[in-house]
Amino acid sequence: MPIDFTPTEQQRLLRARAREFARDVLSGVGPATRHLPTAEERHRATQPFYQQMVEAGFLRQLVPQALGGDGTGAVTVAILAEELIAGDPSAALSLFSTSLGLAPVLRGGTPEQQQRFLAPFLRTEGAPVASLAFSEPGGNANFDSAEPGTGLRTTMRRRGREWIIDGSKQWVSGASGWDGTGPILMTVACRVGAQRPPEESLAVAAVEGPIEGLRITGSFDSLGHRAQLLPRFDLVDVAVPAENIIGEPGAGLTLINTSFGGAAVGACAVGVMRAAFAFALDFARSDRRGGSVPIISHQGVAFVLADVKTRIEATRALTWRACVAADRRDPNAEELGIHAKVFGSEAAVQSLVDLMRVVGIESYSHEMPLAGLMADALAYPLMSGGNIGFRRRRLQTMFAEPGYSAEGTASP
Repeated sequence: MPIDFTPTEQQRLLRARAREFARDVLSGVGPATRHLPTAEERHRATQPFYQQMVEAGFLRQLVPQALGGDGTGAVTVAILAEELIAGDPSAALSLFSTSLGLAPVLRGGTPEQQQRFLAPFLRTEGAPVASLAFSEPGGNANFDSAEPGTGLRTTMRRRGREWIIDGSKQWVSGASGWDGTGPILMTVACRVGAQRPPEESLAVAAVEGPIEGLRITGSFDSLGHRAQLLPRFDLVDVAVPAENIIGEPGAGLTLINTSFGGAAVGACAVGVMRAAFAFALDFARSDRRGGSVPIISHQGVAFVLADVKTRIEATRALTWRACVAADRRDPNAEELGIHAKVFGSEAAVQSLVDLMRVVGIESYSHEMPLAGLMADALAYPLMSGGNIGFRRRRLQTMFAEPGYSAEGTASP
């Protein structure tokens, strides 16, 4: 099969439309939010922008055509993520966090569950939000630990025809919804029986909003993604109908692992790097820093720009390669996704450091975009499974498996 990363005509049209939307609409998020004093206010101010993304049909692109959406695969999602993240990382993250919230339904829901839960997200109106409630206080690098008292600590117990969820979560984008009552749909990772091993006890429950028993206890004052709201919250006696459990207890282990696809973070990293590179390139072409020629005439500057552009192209190619593998259900797709996540996220941080050095001290001010983009990029090695605590450990496990082949990912 030939190796070809050429976008289809449909993907090219979507890219052009998303790029125009990012320029004309998402560029307004920063001016509309940065002066607001609290994360809650900044988040609420993004709702009109999110609604415009929904009305433009971008949310439908995240649901496969087979399930009623317009999505044509992971490569299309990566193209869309790159363009929208380049426009504004905070507002765009709300869209892709909703996709993450829907992921367990897309991957493990029954046809009835998919039809019921996805319906609000297929309409091009309103501002429907979904979230995946996974992260807990104390961290989740060992969420699948089998030892009693460790691993995932949110519990689910049976009461008649319902399941009752109790636990604490944090770092869950969209968990509060727009008004504090929760999203339209929250998929909650929990455990049935603390004494049972994870392959028998980990579960995912679909909780429909408004959520009775959701207690918002605070929110993080995050370094980057300043227009995102990342709450701490408790789930107290949250009742869920039995028909809202996705799969059987134990299926949550696979659902959680497959929901956090690394390639999506790779695409976000490309978007941030691209926005930063475009600004720094324009700056280097026009600013002389008091000298006689634009600073791009100096090799030290031009070489840094060249290195950043190489990282952009390498991350995009690796991300698309991982996406193609995912679309083809290639057994190496998970490994390639991890490489895209780890390499892309760390390349983004290094690129922002380098570009700020090109521009100089002015880049340290929020009057220029690089400071904000740096703060946003710093999240990528930490989010969606930290590179050290989760992603590299997963690679370690793969490499140690007796059947692992060092040449396996070379096969397209």
